[in-house]
Amino acid sequence: MKTRPNKISSPPFLAKAVAIAWLALHLVNAGALPAWAQTTTPRPLAKAADLTLPLAVDVALRANPLMRATSAGREIADAQVNEARAARLPLLQLGETVSRSNNPVFVFGSLLEQGKFGASNFALAALNNPPALTNLRTTITLKLPLFDQRQSATRIAQAQLRQQQADTQTEQMQQQIRFEVLRTFYGVLLAKTRKEVADEAVKMAAADVKRSGDLVDTGMAVTSDLLSAEVQLADFRQQQIQAEGDIVIAVAALNTALGASVNAPQTISGQLLEKAFVVEAPEVLLRLALEHRPDYMRAGLSVRVAEKQTTGTRSERLPRVDVFTSAGVSSSNFTTGSSDYLLGASVTFNLFDAGRKERLRQSQAAETIASAELESLANQIRFEVVRAYQQYLSARQRLTVAAQVIHQADEALRIVQARYHAGLTTMNEVLQAETMRFRARMNVLAARYDHYIGYANVLLASGRLTDVQAFVA
Repeated sequence: MKTRPNKISSPPFLAKAVAIAWLALHLVNAGALPAWAQTTTPRPLAKAADLTLPLAVDVALRANPLMRATSAGREIADAQVNEARAARLPLLQLGETVSRSNNPVFVFGSLLEQGKFGASNFALAALNNPPALTNLRTTITLKLPLFDQRQSATRIAQAQLRQQQADTQTEQMQQQIRFEVLRTFYGVLLAKTRKEVADEAVKMAAADVKRSGDLVDTGMAVTSDLLSAEVQLADFRQQQIQAEGDIVIAVAALNTALGASVNAPQTISGQLLEKAFVVEAPEVLLRLALEHRPDYMRAGLSVRVAEKQTTGTRSERLPRVDVFTSAGVSSSNFTTGSSDYLLGASVTFNLFDAGRKERLRQSQAAETIASAELESLANQIRFEVVRAYQQYLSARQRLTVAAQVIHQADEALRIVQARYHAGLTTMNEVLQAETMRFRARMNVLAARYDHYIGYANVLLASGRLTDVQAFVA
């Protein structure tokens, strides 16, 4: 007799669980479940964009307080131009005068103005001893200068020159801010890279200490080797601590250039790589500097402002021509009165003006000062160009030498380590080779930074630091 295997039935609660799970799966796919019932993987928060060099420059040009100051200077120059032009427009004035007197002439004239003069006012008693009279005089006056000795033209020309000076001030400030951002941006990269080098040196020194300790324990090395390794580890740790502090300082300097809070965290995106920059000959740089330096342009505009002032002072010898008109109402109260009008023109000659000669001397002296300052600035610019060029050459040559030294230091350390493992040299020689390699790497980083900043300084000295694309890797 064959026996059939018993069929094992599923527990009721298991079948219900399977059914519920199947239903929930279909509801989720159909979007029918509420949001709280759908178990989805949360999306990561959007990561803030890293601060690149072009982005840092854009932020600084918008947020640095010095840019707001230069913008305000341009607004002042614009207002001065509008003010100077307004002198050519007519002047409209409203006046109200209240007078009371018993002066015979005043009473006689006021009665005529008010249209109240009668036959009784011809009596001798009324003419010689009139009673006090109140006169209310309301006038509207319009004045228009036809020719003001070219003073308005002088002020307009000077204000327009100051507008150009404000533009050159803005350009100079933009270049200076670009330089500061460049200097501090790569200063952060330099500090972080030096910290990485110091970290590697500390790891290597710690490994030397452990290896020396193991050899001392086994009697294969003397205690002095362990002590020397510990001294070098302490020195590298000091360098590491210094590098950590330099990062904080460099970030604070960058935030200052950006116009941000000094403690604002920054995530820098960039590398301090080797780059080849093209620098013109010194004589070409000198010519370009005198053509492009904003401060030199501004000094040249100062000379023209002084020249305009001299021309305007000389023009004071010319006549002044004005036309004017007025309408008025005279009354003894605010309800009744008599109106009148006046039209006229005037031509004024200054036959004798003792101060004009002194004003001319002042404007001529100001012109001499501006010319002398322009010449002095040209000499200063030539010096700055020569200095920047020589500093750049020095940085480039030091970078070449440092790059050669670091390869030599790497090879020397490799050889010394091989000799030490073979028992052909001492730990002191290994430590000296490691120190030389550490210093060589630090020197390369410093020279590379100086190479970048030296080129930026050349552009700044020649007035051509208008963008930072040449520095972007």
